[in-house]
Amino acid sequence: MVLALSQQEVDGGACIETEKSSAGISRIALVIEYNGRRYAGSQMQSDVATVQSELQDALLALTGEDIRVSMAGRTDAGVHAYGQVASFITSSSLPIHTFISGLNHFLPDDISVKSAKAVEESFDPRRHASKREYEYCILNSNTRSALWKGRAYQVSGHIDACAMDRACKLLLGEHDFASFTPALDDIEKTTVRHMYDAGTRRAGNMVVVKLVASAFLAHQVRNTVGALIRVGQGKMTQEEFQAIISVREFGLAGPSAPACGLYLNKVYYSNSLEEGI
Repeated sequence: MVLALSQQEVDGGACIETEKSSAGISRIALVIEYNGRRYAGSQMQSDVATVQSELQDALLALTGEDIRVSMAGRTDAGVHAYGQVASFITSSSLPIHTFISGLNHFLPDDISVKSAKAVEESFDPRRHASKREYEYCILNSNTRSALWKGRAYQVSGHIDACAMDRACKLLLGEHDFASFTPALDDIEKTTVRHMYDAGTRRAGNMVVVKLVASAFLAHQVRNTVGALIRVGQGKMTQEEFQAIISVREFGLAGPSAPACGLYLNKVYYSNSLEEGI
């Protein structure tokens, strides 16, 4: 299940509140969407605008508390989100619905809180996530689009979305995805991931790649899409794409597709955790 992420919950404003702890402290989880074009990523960085810094500034304005926000996943500069999950601990007695309306009042127009709920104090949006879903939008057009500028990657010439979809199926299951990341960073302990769903679909001149995995390595989605685009253009065969997976050589799948077309679509949590929330 997706934490407070179903369209019914978003549209209906549904939320679930739990009682505060004896110390008057509660943890709130948010589902947020944002246009990442203006930000240097989701995670806090010094002297640049990030989604986390904007959320923390809005929480300070709303509650008067200097609150640290944790997020389900790191997104790079220019990457967007429909369903990023964030959480924080507060001693504020504001009702849940006020966190939605109040934060949206103080946040810039390109970040929006879609839902909120009180959760167990032990909830960790990153550690407790079971799956992440990303989508990548490719505008397959010979002319630029004013409406999709900064929100999709324009690729001219025909792209074979069916060929891309067949290549996607080679990603399913558990693999060592070393070829799709530049290096193993200090946080990651292994390059093995489980890909639960992978596919490509076309709607008019928009080609959308969807990838759902237990977690993703740095730049994994964008490197994967870059290779898939070459498959769709006839510049790479299915066998060559399979070889990239099998070789397990850091950075082999590059170059990356640009950040503008990438969206963190959903974050999933286990049913047992959902029942406990």
